[in-house]
Amino acid sequence: MDFDDIQFPGKISLNSVAGPEFSTDVTETAGGFEKRNQNWSGARLRFNVATGVRTEADYEIVLAFFYGRAGRARAFRFQDWSDYKSCALDDAPAHDDQVLGVGDGSQQFFQLQKSYVSGPVTYVRKITRPVAGTVKVGLGGIDQPSGWSVNVDTGLITFTTPPAPGIAVSAGFEFDIPARFDIDRLEPVHMFRGAVQLPELPVVEVRE
Repeated sequence: MDFDDIQFPGKISLNSVAGPEFSTDVTETAGGFEKRNQNWSGARLRFNVATGVRTEADYEIVLAFFYGRAGRARAFRFQDWSDYKSCALDDAPAHDDQVLGVGDGSQQFFQLQKSYVSGPVTYVRKITRPVAGTVKVGLGGIDQPSGWSVNVDTGLITFTTPPAPGIAVSAGFEFDIPARFDIDRLEPVHMFRGAVQLPELPVVEVRE
């Protein structure tokens, strides 16, 4: 995947319309009953950042970024302001926010992930683009300031010494998502001097 390790301008994304989407086929029978088929096992995020473009200065920022990514050609980092931490948005990430697994004495590698719990269902989301400098790691609930490294391009934690059997591995972090523009042409509307709007500027998550 062609990927530029650069974050979409936060000034613009802060005011975007965002959320996860699934793909489900719904078939209605003659009796009014439904049959539902879930096509995707995991959600994909979709954004419309056009709402963040209000001025000529905003548009100039987006224009430069759009040229740099060649429209849909190159992916980039995108911060979802509604969900970019391992913890609640008002809190600071802590080493015990998310459980990544349990040590067995030989496993050195653990993938960052975030869990969403609703009743009996737990949805686990793979995190591949942690923000450098924000990752904290814990073993058995104890903060580990050293003895590990993180790959900010994959979200993989590597321990120097494999965690002992039965020891819970946890982490806290901020994260971006890999994304791309879902359009190859910008069509700005110049409302009046100094004011510019975009009818739409869709951004979609890229699966890794």
